[in-house]
Amino acid sequence: MDEHRTTPRRRLLKTGKMSFGGGAIDCTVRNLSETGAALEVSSPVGIPEHFTLVIEVNHIHVPCRVVWRKETRIGVHFES
Repeated sequence: MDEHRTTPRRRLLKTGKMSFGGGAIDCTVRNLSETGAALEVSSPVGIPEHFTLVIEVNHIHVPCRVVWRKETRIGVHFES
């Protein structure tokens, strides 16, 4: 499989939230890099293209843009 990422991602399993418009959806962060992440959700329905990823345990609050969606997984790119 060809690697198209600009920075390597490391695997992990952390609880996170996708925060947008005054609401939030729980997710699991499956892997993470300096530029993006793969998130697992119970359902991708209702998740907007732009949101803030919050990982409380690491004090991370980063704006994201969805770059791909597959069943219960979402790939995001961190926006600066």
